[in-house]
Amino acid sequence: MRYTNPVLNADWSDPDVVRVGDDFYLTASSFGRVPGLPLLHSRDLVNWTLIGHALERLEPAGEFTRPRHDCGVWAPSLRYHDERFWIFWGDPDQGIFQINAPEIRGPWSRPHLLKSGKGLIDPCPLWDEDSGEAYLVHAWARSRSGVKNRLTGHRMDLDGRELLDEGKVIVDGDRIPGWFTLEGPKLYKHDGWFWILAPAGGVETGWQGAFRSRGFFGPYEEKVVLEQKDTDVNGPHQGGWVRTPSGQDWFLHFQQKGPYGRVVHLQPMRWGEDGWPVLGDEGAPVAVHDRPDLPPQSEAAPATDDDFPGGRFGRQWQWTANPQPGWATHHSGDGLRLTCVRSADAHDLRRLPNILTQRLPGTPSAVEVDLRLHSEEPGARAGLAVLGDAFSWIGLQRGADGSVHLVHRFAEGVAEQERDAEHPRLAPDGRVRLRIEIGAGARCRFFHDLGDGPQPSGPVFAATPWRWVGALLGLFALAPLGGGHAGAATFSHFRIDHL
Repeated sequence: MRYTNPVLNADWSDPDVVRVGDDFYLTASSFGRVPGLPLLHSRDLVNWTLIGHALERLEPAGEFTRPRHDCGVWAPSLRYHDERFWIFWGDPDQGIFQINAPEIRGPWSRPHLLKSGKGLIDPCPLWDEDSGEAYLVHAWARSRSGVKNRLTGHRMDLDGRELLDEGKVIVDGDRIPGWFTLEGPKLYKHDGWFWILAPAGGVETGWQGAFRSRGFFGPYEEKVVLEQKDTDVNGPHQGGWVRTPSGQDWFLHFQQKGPYGRVVHLQPMRWGEDGWPVLGDEGAPVAVHDRPDLPPQSEAAPATDDDFPGGRFGRQWQWTANPQPGWATHHSGDGLRLTCVRSADAHDLRRLPNILTQRLPGTPSAVEVDLRLHSEEPGARAGLAVLGDAFSWIGLQRGADGSVHLVHRFAEGVAEQERDAEHPRLAPDGRVRLRIEIGAGARCRFFHDLGDGPQPSGPVFAATPWRWVGALLGLFALAPLGGGHAGAATFSHFRIDHL
């Protein structure tokens, strides 16, 4: 049996992985979206399902009442130690946080700020069974600290709540010819060596490095162990090593793919005669490979479709900031009932915290959802969006005369507000089926169905990412500023089908 990369074809950025018994678990960056720290499960490293999130809200809560799309949770590390799961991550504006739980589904502890400071990113712990000591390594974000291309190491207490020294630079990328933007370290102990697997060279064009030393604080030797070579997998790097029960080694990493974000690849891994890891096909990413030596698992992928039973939405959805009570209301039927939240920023979806999002699929797909606008408030609107540095949406809006119009709007990345992508038209009964066909290169064609079949709307829209985050699909309901409740909109039968 063979598998094909990527094994997660959407924006599961900066993955890390751990095995506990026969189960594999993966987490990824979630940046400013809530809930954060997605938790995925697999038994064969190829088929993954989303089983929850470890972080209910971003902290400090006051910093994330508004969208901060490229901030928040960066590059987490997932570990299992002392019969607990541990996640460490860096918030580039706050510092290094840690949470832990007795079970993967929680309950997870409240975030503990382990090291405060600007630009502290990509932390990874290690509990050394040989010495009984614990360590932490992290990288630096120059945008906040003025420092980059180096890894700092600390001794850490066994509870993961305190660092025991001031820290020391254990790898300085400026001293390695040709290396730059060294980041994303993952720390291991193997065969008597301390190992740091860390990427360099930038997310779009870089490579995966390995470092080894007999002592945690160095000195370290380095080697490039995975790079693009003659493949079409640009910048293959930043991920985690995991070993199967039979002793096979595997490496999960990402590939930066523009508006699709960072998709996840699985590489075979072995230890060469010289003691260094060999990833992929002699250091080049594989496109197709024999599956891991693990029991067969049914084909699976993180959920996308949703009928919103009882008004509840599935695990695949995340808000663009910490949510407020009442944005989505539960009820006795099916369908997502979103409150038309009043906002002075209704003209710019990028500024709104009350957009419910999920990842843009990495393969050509059609997205459909039914929408009904209940609000009688003039200017109230609801719709389906492709959201990034530029955005476009299609949906319904209540006019000043009480009529409902189908509208399709967009904004370029440099634009401060949206404008029409198509002439508005009447939607007599306040209902519509919305459709977006996502083609190659994340080029999006919008459609509407007011009961007379699908009709195209506006020109093709090319989805764009934010700086570090892939484009998102979003559902929203809004109203202009004013007094009182502005009503609601109901979304139903959300579907994503591959084209």
